[in-house]
Amino acid sequence: MLYTFNVTSNGRTEYINIDSLIEEVLRESNVQSGIMTIFTPHTTAGITINENADPDVTRDLVYGMDQTFDNKNEYRHAEGNSDSHMKSSLTGASETLIIEEGEVIYGTWQSTYFAEFDGPRTRKVHIKVIEG
Repeated sequence: MLYTFNVTSNGRTEYINIDSLIEEVLRESNVQSGIMTIFTPHTTAGITINENADPDVTRDLVYGMDQTFDNKNEYRHAEGNSDSHMKSSLTGASETLIIEEGEVIYGTWQSTYFAEFDGPRTRKVHIKVIEG
């Protein structure tokens, strides 16, 4: 089954923890063993896994992305968000998680994040669970 959620960002570049959405889908699906794919259908956003213990990590990710991919006047894309497309390409639009014994397998400090690179906006996140 496909689950679709809206995620709303407040800033131009922002990392939003979506573990609660993943847990909701896992509960509703009742899958004990399989995989879960999280996908966002946007070219200026992404899905990524990173540390959840220290909020400075996501702050540093925002700072690093903005410093590395600043929006230069020389970019030719008419919408003026070429930096957002670069950030999205680097991060990627999806992640695949392993489900075992009814739980997502994460490393000790890992969580899944929706990465906004052209906000603030309301975006779609699709989650598909496959039993197996």
